[in-house]
Amino acid sequence: MDCARQEGRLTSGGPADRAKLAAIMARRYASRIARAAMAPARAFGRMRIRAPERLLIAPQDIRTADATRAEDIYAGYFAFGGRIVNTQGRSPFDLHPPSPEWARALNGFGWLRHLRAAETSLARVNARALVDDYLAARGRTGGETFDAATTARRILSWLSQATLVLEGAEAEFYHRFLRALARDAAQLQDALGATAGLARLQATMALAAYAMCADTPARFQTRASAQLADAIGGQILPDGGHVSRNPQALIDLLLDFLPLRQAYVARGAAPPPALLNAIDRVIPALRLLRHGDSSLALFNGMGVTAPDRLATVLHYDDARGAAPVSAPHSGYQRLEAADTIVIVDAGPPPPGPYSLDAHAGCLSFEMSSGLQRIVVNCGTPAVGGPSAREAARQTAAHSTLVLNDVSSCRIAPDAGMERIVAGQIVAGPTHVGMSRETLAEGALLDLSHDGYAQRFGLVHERRIALKADGAQLVGEDRLVVAGQTGQSAPETFALRFHLHPSVVAMRAGDDTAVVLDLADGQRWMFDAGGMDVGLEESVFFASPDGVRACQQIVVAGVAEAGLEVQWAFSRL
Repeated sequence: MDCARQEGRLTSGGPADRAKLAAIMARRYASRIARAAMAPARAFGRMRIRAPERLLIAPQDIRTADATRAEDIYAGYFAFGGRIVNTQGRSPFDLHPPSPEWARALNGFGWLRHLRAAETSLARVNARALVDDYLAARGRTGGETFDAATTARRILSWLSQATLVLEGAEAEFYHRFLRALARDAAQLQDALGATAGLARLQATMALAAYAMCADTPARFQTRASAQLADAIGGQILPDGGHVSRNPQALIDLLLDFLPLRQAYVARGAAPPPALLNAIDRVIPALRLLRHGDSSLALFNGMGVTAPDRLATVLHYDDARGAAPVSAPHSGYQRLEAADTIVIVDAGPPPPGPYSLDAHAGCLSFEMSSGLQRIVVNCGTPAVGGPSAREAARQTAAHSTLVLNDVSSCRIAPDAGMERIVAGQIVAGPTHVGMSRETLAEGALLDLSHDGYAQRFGLVHERRIALKADGAQLVGEDRLVVAGQTGQSAPETFALRFHLHPSVVAMRAGDDTAVVLDLADGQRWMFDAGGMDVGLEESVFFASPDGVRACQQIVVAGVAEAGLEVQWAFSRL
């Protein structure tokens, strides 16, 4: 991908476009003068990764792009993480970011794909000018605080959008761009040993992509491939789940795994077997977690499902058969009969650094019928701040049993726990029992967790069975004495079933049942074996149009060892 010395095609379009191009070019040359003045201060030490002479390939970015956002970006509107900033003619990299999420999205440069989708000279020059602004800001201030995940995203974005940024670029900009890529790769490589969690896997993907796209030495390519294979082996479970147990992580990883596989092929190199095996395992794991309306179940950090991204990655599914029903390593189970689907969280919380987005939803489930969601968890909010995210992680935000309105997991506070990261799960179920049986009348799950054993001396057991015709889901929740005595006995229990916002619920049968009307005309009924059933307000965080109010079915009472509650959802 050799650089061009001519701006090329910059004079196409009408007077308005030419005026816009002139404004962008003026800003570029002003920043060039500023960089020249700051040159001594911008010098950095010897890198172990030398800047390449050229880029050989540009991997495809398979994330969906929106050409209409290119005009917003040119107009100075940058919308990330629920915040919209009007730069009012200034560089976005010179502004104080309104939130950490906004800053990470800006500095990750994933938004360049929208400029590429516009396919105009204006978009190409604007993309180059914004990259130029970033390089100038980093030269003046040393750049944003290093974050491995953001740096990895920037490398992947710059590589995939290199044609957009470099077409028509002058040689000086071309080589400065390559030096910045090399510097980011060097920082990632140096920080890799101290990088944990999903960010480590993202960093190794970025280094492997850099190794394939740039004219790097063979030894660097070998090392990058080995690091990638090691990270995949430590994070992608045998059943295709990610160790974080977050369904969203599977989509995000595939959106990078698939172009990376193609980058190896384009260079005539054999992709690491670990990468190929991971792709083959992750796609079926996604299908296990998918409802009839193509939304993913709301467990452990999952929020709004982007249907375009899910459809993109599932397009690469070679098997296209029935969804798997069991993911024992990542802790999920699926019951399916006719057009009824039930997805169950049957696993313990993920280990320390992978639990920052995990929820206290052990033994919770979701249920759908055809294209209609019925029982849900509250999901993870895209916006709303720490308080909303904390509320969404509590057991009460899930369709399961809660004791004394206390979560089955304990989450580390913002301060006060040495060597523990705030938001990390520090206590919760250590043993989650699961057995599955297929009978003539339907499939049956026997489940249990000991998340309340240490505090209350009780184990929660749950049995769920879906009838073979899909017309009835029956369940039983029990409290049994644990092998150890808890600190205190619980006073109350609440069995919660959160309903999707599209479900209209009405109490019936002298308040011992609830009738559920679905948007497509289906009618279901819930009953709890003659016990009183309540309807309370709830909130659904995972709606594409923002947070929505909904309802929840609640069966509550006095908690004691030996408690049994039988319940059923039946299609009328």
